[in-house]
Amino acid sequence: MNVSASPPRDHILLTGATGLLGSYLVRDLLLDGQPLAVIVRRSRKQDPVARVEGVLRHWESTTGQILPRPVVLEGDLTLPKCGLNSDACQWVERHCGSLLNNAASLSFRGTDRTAEPWLTNVGGTEHVLELARATGLRHLHHVSTAYVSGLRTGTVLETDLDVGQTFGNDYERSKVEAEKMVRSASHLETATVYRPSIIVGDSTTGYTSTYHGLYAGLRLGHTLLTRVRIGSTSGPALLHLLGVDPADHKNFVPVDWVSQVISATVRNPAARGHTLHLSHPQPLPMLTVGTLIQEAVERYSQAAAVDDPDLCDENWFADNLRTQLDVYQSYFRNDPTFDTTNTQTFAGHLPCPTLDMPSLLRMAKVAIETDFGRLPTPRQAQAAGPGRSVEANQTLRAAAPTA
Repeated sequence: MNVSASPPRDHILLTGATGLLGSYLVRDLLLDGQPLAVIVRRSRKQDPVARVEGVLRHWESTTGQILPRPVVLEGDLTLPKCGLNSDACQWVERHCGSLLNNAASLSFRGTDRTAEPWLTNVGGTEHVLELARATGLRHLHHVSTAYVSGLRTGTVLETDLDVGQTFGNDYERSKVEAEKMVRSASHLETATVYRPSIIVGDSTTGYTSTYHGLYAGLRLGHTLLTRVRIGSTSGPALLHLLGVDPADHKNFVPVDWVSQVISATVRNPAARGHTLHLSHPQPLPMLTVGTLIQEAVERYSQAAAVDDPDLCDENWFADNLRTQLDVYQSYFRNDPTFDTTNTQTFAGHLPCPTLDMPSLLRMAKVAIETDFGRLPTPRQAQAAGPGRSVEANQTLRAAAPTA
């Protein structure tokens, strides 16, 4: 009797593929020849295939290479089994060997547990674990955050999680809860956790598609500068207004490095079951952050004219800055030291790029010139032009789950 051989379960199933880190993971995994499937939800304007196609066209325009197309599965992490239908679940069961959960909400405040950040960070993780159980996925890779450390000081070990720490915001609370769920999932053979610190733009090009954290202060400085004269405030004055010690440090990591480390580690069986802090060995002094914001807005933003009838003074700037950045007060605190023993063991050959003032200014320039995501970069505009047929890929991807 002839028995058909089962297809190899060689695909990685990825969530969060259309976000900043997710888009880099798509690029790096595909360029490395990794078979990939992605769970993507429908947006108001685009179906999942079109959304993924936009990501791929962006990378093809920047790399000059034609990328393989991943299998696109329409889903939604807020739904049971991530919203996958029975055909899609059967396809995952036959073809996928591991799941890389990268989807997350970066909302800092949310007391309503039916809304963000709980909806995605906790509810979404629960549904990812449910899908893994239903489809026999035994190896989970979960992107958490170094800030599960909360308000701890000193050295935070990669093995630490809930040690009774207090938290600065609901985002941190939700990520701790999600990581505890992952660690306690008995149906998994291994759970590997990646904890990046604060992700910023590309270390080489400055590109980003999300504007949280560092970009919040930059965006506000850029916006308020349209109402005050250049030189109305300085980097040190900015920190003083926020109540930040210039000697404090924040840990920023470029998105391209984070993706490079995860993409390499996710395919390394020896790393399975470990937790990795993806943090920078040289955190930035807050004085450098304040100086960056000052220099960037004075170089790239349009300041108010001296005869502008709506021109405001420094007190107006200070009052608005404090009000708008209230949600980030705990965010700009001094960071602990993040132990990176496992990261050095499994990815020590991938050193984190230096974040100096020229590279930081490139990131700021991209953010300001694109009006913090409201305008496309030149490469994005090019990628959206004529090229590979989206319709042809829709046909291919729609057929894939039942193959």
